[in-house]
Amino acid sequence: MLEINEVGDSTYIEWGDPDRFFGGIALFKAGKAQKLVFTGGKMPWDKAKKTEGEVLKEYAISNGIPIENILVTKDVENTAEEAEAVKELIGKSKRIILVTSAYHMYRAQRLFEKQGFEVIAFKVDYKVGRNKEIVVMDLLPDAESLKKTETGIRELIGRLIYYLKPSDSLPY
Repeated sequence: MLEINEVGDSTYIEWGDPDRFFGGIALFKAGKAQKLVFTGGKMPWDKAKKTEGEVLKEYAISNGIPIENILVTKDVENTAEEAEAVKELIGKSKRIILVTSAYHMYRAQRLFEKQGFEVIAFKVDYKVGRNKEIVVMDLLPDAESLKKTETGIRELIGRLIYYLKPSDSLPY
């Protein structure tokens, strides 16, 4: 979702899919959520000092969310670790609103349910438009379509990986 680049003492952020962040902010401001939980996404090869969650916390504060209503998990590398870290942070057997990309919701929801959460799905970041009229240009290859194909394949590979894991960790 974010690419965090640091030059000297400055942090530069490149947003990938900001809908998840703004969806959570909107739910909080609408009174649908009492807390915002950001996951501390950080891959081992990332050189940035801050995790994705720490950066999003700063943005949430600048968007009017009180600091006491924001939680950030420990460092995580994937969706399964996110679900486990959220359980460690807030406990299980809770109802949560899970905000994630529409294409990713199927897998994410099952992983959070596996951790004991009752999940209300809030899908954002739809990759295709609805009821869009197809024109000739839609039939020609382009970089955006290739990126959507890559995203879809990566999600299917993620589902396959969790499907093939030992049964004690299967969300299905």
